[in-house]
Amino acid sequence: MTDDRVRRSAVLNAAAKAKSRAKTTAAEQAIRTLVKRGEAVTFQAVCREADVSHAFLYGHEDLRRRIQHLRDQVRPAPQQRANGPDTVVLALTSQIDQLKKRHREEVQALRTALEQAHGENLQLRRELARRGTAPGINGH
Repeated sequence: MTDDRVRRSAVLNAAAKAKSRAKTTAAEQAIRTLVKRGEAVTFQAVCREADVSHAFLYGHEDLRRRIQHLRDQVRPAPQQRANGPDTVVLALTSQIDQLKKRHREEVQALRTALEQAHGENLQLRRELARRGTAPGINGH
């Protein structure tokens, strides 16, 4: 290989390692955040919180074991589960609470995006009016 190819290869290798370290750090932080909030630590929750893929978590042995351990702590073995109506009600209530929380967060994100879009729209309309290339802000 030429010196340039060796250098490029080294740079790409270093970047890949840095990206992997950043993803690992994000996943670890996501696990801590989920535990702190009292939410279930699942592969899906960690993926969502850390913005990493399932493949990354499953491919990282330490993270995979840690998530499985924390998940299994919350989810008792089948013979330990109670089958009564109280258990079903608690599980459904918990799911509803999580869905409501996610809904509130999504609505807030949409409101924020809408406010930003309105602001950008107003700026563009003012700029067009200033240039005289479009009707004024009031549409006249």
